[in-house]
Amino acid sequence: MVGFKATDIPPTATVKFLGAGTAACIADLITFPLDTAKVRLQIQGESQGPVRATAGAQYRGVLGTILTMVRTEGPRSLYNGLVAGLQRQMSFASVRIGLYDSVKQFYTKGSEHASIGSRLLAGSTTGALAVAVAQPTDVVKVRFQAQARAGGGRRYQSTVDAYKTIAREEGFGGLWKGTSPNVARNAIVNCAELVTYDLIKDALLKANLMTDDLPCHFTSAFGAGFCTTVIASPVDVVKTRYMNSALGQYSSAGHCALTMLQKEGPRAFYKGFMPSFLRLGSWNVVMFVTYEQLKRALMAACTSREAPF
Repeated sequence: MVGFKATDIPPTATVKFLGAGTAACIADLITFPLDTAKVRLQIQGESQGPVRATAGAQYRGVLGTILTMVRTEGPRSLYNGLVAGLQRQMSFASVRIGLYDSVKQFYTKGSEHASIGSRLLAGSTTGALAVAVAQPTDVVKVRFQAQARAGGGRRYQSTVDAYKTIAREEGFGGLWKGTSPNVARNAIVNCAELVTYDLIKDALLKANLMTDDLPCHFTSAFGAGFCTTVIASPVDVVKTRYMNSALGQYSSAGHCALTMLQKEGPRAFYKGFMPSFLRLGSWNVVMFVTYEQLKRALMAACTSREAPF
């Protein structure tokens, strides 16, 4: 057995809720530069927007984007929007991941054998619910990541300033910009991510190929990350472009997607695919492995506290 030993008592909803948020924050801290590189690649080619990359900066590939940002804006630029990102994960992941098992049990009426349909429904529900809670943090995170530091052109000086500026200049609705594509994106991501992880893990355990420990969690998470990237990339690009767009640039998320298709072709929907995969793959591995260990550690701590001396 590698890592913490599984307890006889299943983790409670509170343990899952707190564990998911904490694990997601740890994963974000480690993989945030890849996410920033992904955003810069996705918005490259836009003619306008409230926040743009440095004029003349052309990003090529994951490593090229990171090196260009470090050279022109400094290493700290890779962590633009980290505070908003951690705020987002603590509220967002806690709901979409931490409540997944509870919602799945609700749809299956407590049955131990959940169908793929029930899993997909649970993933869609918690993914959409999480957006309703955390959308403003996502908007601020994307704006910060897209913003360049070079040439004194920073629009937002701090996370609090970003919330205030967006609300003042674009109205309260500006903080909820891109909610529709984000609901679609996160319903898809949650289904692909959690359901794929669930299915791969169940298959490995039922076939006795692995035991329920770190190697099994790692393999399941990596497979979930790849499937999620392939399925969700087009919606993710549209979400990023729409959130970063200037007021009135696009009339809707659909208009944004149509404009991309007409001006840049179908390949535009997979801009930043490699950093998306590197980020989602590594993020999934770190998050799920940490989440599984945190659940066991927290339950072991609770059990030891309740045990009589």
